[in-house]
Amino acid sequence: MTMTLDPPAAAADPSPKRRQMLEAAAELFMAHGYEKVSMDAVARAASVSKATLYAHFTSKDMLFASIVGEACQRNTSLESNFPHDITDIAAALTTIGARVLRFLLQPRPQAIYRVAVAESGRCPELGLAFMQNGPQRFLDRFSVWLAQQAAAGHLVIADPLIAAEQFGALLRLTLFMRVTLGLAPDPTEAEINTTVAAAVDTFMKAFGRR
Repeated sequence: MTMTLDPPAAAADPSPKRRQMLEAAAELFMAHGYEKVSMDAVARAASVSKATLYAHFTSKDMLFASIVGEACQRNTSLESNFPHDITDIAAALTTIGARVLRFLLQPRPQAIYRVAVAESGRCPELGLAFMQNGPQRFLDRFSVWLAQQAAAGHLVIADPLIAAEQFGALLRLTLFMRVTLGLAPDPTEAEINTTVAAAVDTFMKAFGRR
């Protein structure tokens, strides 16, 4: 099945009831997987009626998309994450990269990512919801910012979206995989900083002004 999920309105409805439903759904998805969780179960866990749940989220796909989208909106796609007046492009990239990597390494995003990877083979709509409302949302916003920096003369970029994807790939190397696979030890601040610095250095060698 092919479907397009509109980005959830993260700030449009910050009501406690909506947050309650999203939290209940996230806990159930992480505990039992996507396929085994019903909308009835989410309504019971959130202590709301099924009608109330459907009034906010028309399907389980949209519910999952909202969990991913709102987390992304709060952590990696905030407008304030992308400064306009740049004097040091490498420093700006370091700030963006550090925020993104720290978010990706947190237990909740890791758990939701594992749910999407584990079950998207059986539920392609789940993988689509995750991609559209998580990674793609960040990449689309980041690529616009990169295009602006190229126009300002800070970078030399032919395809901002490809450049955004490559920066994201540089962040998701061994450290990200180690956490995703649950391998010890837990990442240290020094490791996170080293990973981000290496990503920025490589990116600047590819796209920095000569």
